Amino acid sequence: MWFKHLHLYRLHGAATIPAADLETALAEQAARPPAGQEARRVGWCPPAGRAGTALLHELQGQRLMTMLRHERLLPASVVREEVEERGADIEAREGRKLRRKEKQELKEQIYEEFLPQAFVRTQKVDLWWDTRRDLIAVNTSSRKRAEEALDLLRETLGSLKVTPLASRTLPMRAMTQWLAEEGSRPASLQLGDQVELKAKGDDGVLRARQVDLDSDEIQQLLAAGRQASRLGVEIEGRLGYVLHDDLTLKSLHFSDALIDEASETEDDGDAIVRLEADFMLMTQTLAEEIEQLIGWLGGEASQAASQDSA
Repeated sequence: MWFKHLHLYRLHGAATIPAADLETALAEQAARPPAGQEARRVGWCPPAGRAGTALLHELQGQRLMTMLRHERLLPASVVREEVEERGADIEAREGRKLRRKEKQELKEQIYEEFLPQAFVRTQKVDLWWDTRRDLIAVNTSSRKRAEEALDLLRETLGSLKVTPLASRTLPMRAMTQWLAEEGSRPASLQLGDQVELKAKGDDGVLRARQVDLDSDEIQQLLAAGRQASRLGVEIEGRLGYVLHDDLTLKSLHFSDALIDEASETEDDGDAIVRLEADFMLMTQTLAEEIEQLIGWLGGEASQAASQDSA
């Protein structure tokens, strides 16, 4: 139970639903495989997997839920080959060329025939709801998957007003300054070893890994006008991550000391106890570091009501 990526959202104007009521609502949207002609389906599943049945884990105001996504895999090449084969048979039998509209109708027919037979891929996406701070975070590398999890939560609750977490100082501006001016860096922040630099013109994007970010080469690129759109940072003794210009945290890795602290919890082989102990320590650390990061970026930006999504 250690998150890898986080998309962060601010929750607006919503009363906290009691845990028991939320558990009931989650059950009404429980995951099940797609049926019939459904290409995909999402629903809630136990965060503990086969080790538990609870759809919600809540500890000291920290809630953990898991979206399970089913998606049928039907390669376009398979459909295309079948369209070509059936189309050729029709043309030979009727002695004419199929019109574009007929080929499209044939394609749709074949897709509907083949879809129920396609393999189903599953994907789990964890959602962390910090009820004390009105913060929601989704553990996925994809913004699209994060929005899908929020849509499911919105459907589950009936309404949900959230906006991406935003800071007064743009992350790109702060990251560029941290790179260019060592003295501007917060005391507990250390540079990692990866960066993405964007040019103002059409010179594209430069990505570098396992490099010295204080090197002359990096400084020359900054002097030439490039700005940091991604930056690896380390918080001594706690965790590291890659900060993106949209305030997404990716490639999270927690310190050995933190992992060792979590392992000291006696679980007697109980997977639920292990899950909840790791979750509590992880979210406590993340909540503190997110607040610290927002402070480094000048505080949280206000969000106009028109930007809320419902």
